[in-house]
Order: sequence, then C-alpha cells, then structure tokens
Amino acid sequence: QVQLVESGGGLVQAGGSLRLSCAASGSVFRIVVMGWYRQTPGKQRQSVATITTGGVTNYTDSVKGRFTISRDNAKNTVYLQMDSLKPEDTAVYYCAVQRIGRDTDWGQGTQVTVSS
Repeated sequence: QVQLVESGGGLVQAGGSLRLSCAASGSVFRIVVMGWYRQTPGKQRQSVATITTGGVTNYTDSVKGRFTISRDNAKNTVYLQMDSLKPEDTAVYYCAVQRIGRDTDWGQGTQVTVSS
C-alpha cells in the first residue's frame, strides 16, 4: 500500500499561483505514474495532469500552459505548480499514484479555492 500526503492548497485570487505537493511512502517501488485529479460537488473526478517515472507529462486541455507537473523520484514526491489560476479551477485536488498491477492509490484531497 502507498500512503500519500498532500499539501499546498488554499485560497487565492484569480491570476494568482499555488503549488501543491504530494509525498508518497510505503510500497513506492512499483509506482509508474503520479498525478493530480480534481473534483467539484456533483461532478466526477477528472484528471488534471499526470507524469510517468520517465518524465512524460499529460495535461487536460483547460490547464495547458498554466499548470506544470513535476516529480522528484528520489523523494517520491509529485508537484503541481498552478499559475494564472481561474475561479473555474476551484475544486478539491487529489494526488494519485498508479503502481504496476495495483489499483490507483489516492490522497485525502486538498481544497483549492480561487476567488474572482
């Protein structure tokens, strides 16, 4: 099992920035993909950005050019730098990791609120 501890959420004005961090511990040796998802009330959780062990990234269209995902494999930590934030980015953000042959592990979630 993998334990994920997220930090960095909060309240920011539109146009501002936040940086989310997620540290993984436990059975981390099988992790191949780390990523961030977000969810708003009444909607399904959606992928925001993912990054493989080799550094290949993928972003949802709405955050391209504004968000940057990065990963420190030595620290088993994934980051999400969020710039030019918009009110529609308001959501609970979840860290997730995918291990070989295992179900996705999820963090507890961190609230990001962008005021207009």
